[in-house]
Amino acid sequence: MMKSFPTLAIPNPDDLMIERAPRPLTSHWGLMKSFPKLAIPNPSDLMFGRALRPFTSRRGLVIGGGKVYPELNFTLPTMEISDATFSDICTRYREAVDEACRRSLDLNVEGLVVEFETLVEMTQYPPYAVELTKIMNDVLESHYSRNGLKSALRITPNDLREFKRPPVLRSGVLLDRMLETFAGCAKAGAEILSIESTGGKEIHDPALLMCDLSHVIFALAVLGTRDMDFLWDRIVRIARENGTEAGGDTACGFGNTAMVLAERHNIPRVFAAVVRSVSAVRSLVAFEKGAVGPGKDCGYENVFLKAITGFPMSMEGKTAACAHMSPIGNIASAMCDLWSNESIQNIKLLGGMAPTVSLEQLAYDCRLMNRSLENQSEQTLRALFIASDAALDPQAIILAPENVVRISKGIVDADGAYAAAKQAALITIQIIREGLASGGLRVKDRELPYLDMMEATLDALPDSEGRFIEQMLPALDSSQFIPSEYGL
Repeated sequence: MMKSFPTLAIPNPDDLMIERAPRPLTSHWGLMKSFPKLAIPNPSDLMFGRALRPFTSRRGLVIGGGKVYPELNFTLPTMEISDATFSDICTRYREAVDEACRRSLDLNVEGLVVEFETLVEMTQYPPYAVELTKIMNDVLESHYSRNGLKSALRITPNDLREFKRPPVLRSGVLLDRMLETFAGCAKAGAEILSIESTGGKEIHDPALLMCDLSHVIFALAVLGTRDMDFLWDRIVRIARENGTEAGGDTACGFGNTAMVLAERHNIPRVFAAVVRSVSAVRSLVAFEKGAVGPGKDCGYENVFLKAITGFPMSMEGKTAACAHMSPIGNIASAMCDLWSNESIQNIKLLGGMAPTVSLEQLAYDCRLMNRSLENQSEQTLRALFIASDAALDPQAIILAPENVVRISKGIVDADGAYAAAKQAALITIQIIREGLASGGLRVKDRELPYLDMMEATLDALPDSEGRFIEQMLPALDSSQFIPSEYGL
């Protein structure tokens, strides 16, 4: 496997363009003040392909400017990642992107985004990630120069910090290598910087299994927001100093974990729906710190962020079944600006290599949405996307535009992240109850008591964040959690 790494590939801190000392915490947590009101307050204006603040790539791809484009994400098949195999790995990434570009041209796709989610070894040894970024960017540049195919490359390094327990978040080699990967890949051509950060996950994971809403709120709105504040200071700095853009974070390890557990019948779907809404408070911090989108695909909370910020968002749904199942396969596309497959292994299928097959599926989905925009029938198509899912799952009904606006307004109107999380949870429960009362939502009888339980939990929570923290800290397992890593 990996050889030892006696030195950093970028040893000079100045070259990373980050602050080595942690930035002092402000008197918190007045987050959300960069967005004191909704950027898109009218539900009918939350539309696929249109964002209030479009993103334009170096190669001329306008995301959120009136069209939906595919975002292709792929990974390696199971194999060793080492110096001995790296030449083969380079060939696999080069060929996958080249084939996807060629198929895009065959299908008259005007542009695409390629996302490079690094594997653990690639973040542990940043030169691997940097070289692969250069290779993929060169392929995209070649197709732009020769064929006019517009594109952008997104880099999403692993959050290595979760591999130490309890997590050490603000110092150490794991943080250094992750930030080194961001900086090196930005220099090598990655234009959009994203991550699935994990601060607070050590508390959130057991809270999910116990359906403990107070611990979920503590993990997302107290711990998660503080870690996001720390981390996104550094990611935004790297992006700005390298002429790239900070795309956004995703609560994949929180909201998507809840969704998958609900699909497996391990937790109630009503609980997973509340987790999704609360996760938006955490993911919003990236935009507070300077991210401009497009938000990363596996953040289904991106619909709330689009309403709040006006920035474009990538989404995934039915075409991401290659990576995970979900109950929100159509409604997720109702407000997307990029449409993603989440991730797929680069293996041979009957139709061709899996990334190319996935690209074709995405292209046809985007073609339908774009034709509706051209024909001014987009409201009809969006309504069908919504109606096909919304009544069948509480996780879907909260993604309907009118409900997105309600939850998002609750977030921006609240005084700080903790209050915003409570408001998001409460409004979500209200929406579910209204759906049940109108007959427009199906929820299994065995899940109904959880609505009462969650409301009782919210009613019992203290008004102030300070009192909440004082109440929660003694109840946490000190062997799993280091308060100082969150500035507590």
